[in-house]
Amino acid sequence: MKNTKQAIALASAAALSVGMLAGCGGAASSAATASGESTSTATAEASTTAASDGTLVLAETGFESKFSPFFAASASDQDVIDLTQIALLGADRKGEMVLNGIEGETREYNGTDYTYHGPADCVVTENADGTVTYDIKLREDLKFSDGEPVTIDDVIFSMYVFLDPTYDGSVTMYSTPIVGLDEYRSSMTTLSKLIAEAGEDNTDNTNFTAEQQKAFWDAVNDGGVKFAQEIIDYCVENGAAADANDAAGAASAWNLGELPAGATAKDMFELIGANYDWNFSAMEAETAGTALSDLIPEDVYAYSTTGVNVGDAVASVAGIVKTGDYSMTLTTTELSTTMIYQLQMPIAPLHYYGDESLYDYDNSSFGFAKGDLSSVRAKTSAPMGAGMFTFSKYSDGVVYLDANPSYYDGAPKVAHVNMKETQEADKITGVQAGTIDISDPSYSLEVADQIADINGVEGEDGPVITTRLKDYRGYGYIALSAKNVNVGGDPSSQASKDLRKAIMTVIAAYRDEGIDSYYGDTATVINYPISNTSWAAPSVTDDGYQIAYSTDVDGNEIYTSDMKSEDKYAAALQAALGYFEAAGYTVANGQITAAPAGAKMEYQINIGASGNGDHPSFQTLTNAAAALKTIGFTLTVNDMANASDLFASYQSGAAEGWVAAWQSTNDPDMYQLYHSQGATNYYTINDTDLDELIMAARATTDQEARKAMYKEAMEIILDWGVELPVYQRSEATIFSTERVNIDTIAKDQTPYWTYKSELNNLELN
Repeated sequence: MKNTKQAIALASAAALSVGMLAGCGGAASSAATASGESTSTATAEASTTAASDGTLVLAETGFESKFSPFFAASASDQDVIDLTQIALLGADRKGEMVLNGIEGETREYNGTDYTYHGPADCVVTENADGTVTYDIKLREDLKFSDGEPVTIDDVIFSMYVFLDPTYDGSVTMYSTPIVGLDEYRSSMTTLSKLIAEAGEDNTDNTNFTAEQQKAFWDAVNDGGVKFAQEIIDYCVENGAAADANDAAGAASAWNLGELPAGATAKDMFELIGANYDWNFSAMEAETAGTALSDLIPEDVYAYSTTGVNVGDAVASVAGIVKTGDYSMTLTTTELSTTMIYQLQMPIAPLHYYGDESLYDYDNSSFGFAKGDLSSVRAKTSAPMGAGMFTFSKYSDGVVYLDANPSYYDGAPKVAHVNMKETQEADKITGVQAGTIDISDPSYSLEVADQIADINGVEGEDGPVITTRLKDYRGYGYIALSAKNVNVGGDPSSQASKDLRKAIMTVIAAYRDEGIDSYYGDTATVINYPISNTSWAAPSVTDDGYQIAYSTDVDGNEIYTSDMKSEDKYAAALQAALGYFEAAGYTVANGQITAAPAGAKMEYQINIGASGNGDHPSFQTLTNAAAALKTIGFTLTVNDMANASDLFASYQSGAAEGWVAAWQSTNDPDMYQLYHSQGATNYYTINDTDLDELIMAARATTDQEARKAMYKEAMEIILDWGVELPVYQRSEATIFSTERVNIDTIAKDQTPYWTYKSELNNLELN
């Protein structure tokens, strides 16, 4: 469903810039250097157990078999890319970029010094004219797994794939301010966009044929209309549209934009097309069931990846300059804090993914004809790179990999890796039974108890299973819509903020009890709207650190250190009464008796707890609702069994409150979630000071300055009362104690530095 897909996308970066190479590109190579001894890559039929042939078996959720450094989308496909590719730049355990990869950089984490290496160095220079230059130098001893050398031409080729006007993968390097990039991309458009913008009645066939035009509009009038009608019908079924002809109502509910009364399904499809620049692959995100690729002809679907020159053709990007066989510069028109993270891009082999006869840097030819990525797309099922392992085959739900003896940071100690599709229910029992060596079960108290029963002992290490926990790169939150929870129709007024803070103050008091009962010590309560894994997250030792919603309307602390839980709950209710009164509610004798104009005595928060209360924040909300009831205010907790209905409720702007989770990359940029123009600003927060802080943080590379700006921005968000950070949970990776040498797995794992970051050093028993 559309909202399920969008939630997955949000959970994996909320459409932030770099979604690639979380392991090999998001992390620099390990300091510990593996033996340079050659390992045979000859493979017979690899078994699915860790047998005498040196095979390591990893559990994966499920493959889409898009094993391409350019087009991998699912998490499991990306895992394959992480192990078969290297990235230009990497990051450390905190997600901070490593810019001196060749010599290495030593950084402290959790009391231990670690040295990080990578394929390249990068010197960033802010120039007097406002431009920024990235001077990149590659190691000169890198080799792809087939023995071919890695040179700067491979880097330039890879960049041009990502920047091509017809590229439709998940990497958004094309959104960065590289000098000359706008001119390069705007001088070409896609065939689908060209025909769509010309209109169905077009008679000028200068840039496309009449046959192509007819085929396109036939596809729109048939499959496109069906695609849009499914959305309308879904909205009708869920009460978000009046009837099957209510395209305008459905478009609004589906968060597509405005359509006039009387608009048709075809109008809706054209609106979707315009929203996505007529990229059919991207438009798939809006499906209400059927894939667009199943509704329109294959040749027409390809129109959105067919480039057409318009105006004066621009053959190259001026800001990308080759300076040697192993060096280049990249220049941006202005400082962009996201640019450095985009340089976590994979270095893909030109000779494999491109056409060497079409690479001539001096004549602006970069391994493929601009606007034609067919040679790149043709290699989607079998990746090649310079990573730790080489791809052998994909068969019956298993990806077979072999050790790469040419890996620059040391050949892997295991000869083979099998990545095996595994159901959640089998991720623990598979390790117990010996069919899986490493897996990642969804962690909870129940899972911890199950592992303890298998081991016969409690704790992380046992004779059968060893567990390693790390913080999840995201957090759970409870939200209130400023648009729907306010006083007098003014979301930004102080009265509206006080109303929302009244509700949030009570909910916040019940977080500890609720999260402890659900997660135990496998999750922690957090107080700022950012994952604790981010380098920008405030620390409890920082000056000014404060528990969320812990002050009253006059700014006084609500709690004291010696308060028991019951005292905390009573203090939170008393503070809430003060906020309600400040918001214009009538308060007498500890009770709310009337709401001000434009506000209500009851609001609803939607939560996806499977209809049976199975959610970390469910107890927190129900306890808070019971407490608010005692002072005359009703907070309805709406447990929605269907997750897609929950997503639709807040993405459409209909929900008053909701419960969800965010995940992000190592760049803490807040634009998309909290800027007034942010694409996923579902809170509808609109604050000039906040917007200015977000933009100012984008305009400096001074990390300490950015961290201070983000803290101030988070304080504004909390002051609006639109978000309550709730918990940071743990993720588990479990290892077979019997088959894996536990001493050789990566130490101090984080979301940015997993066991796969040092998989070349792992040994079997």
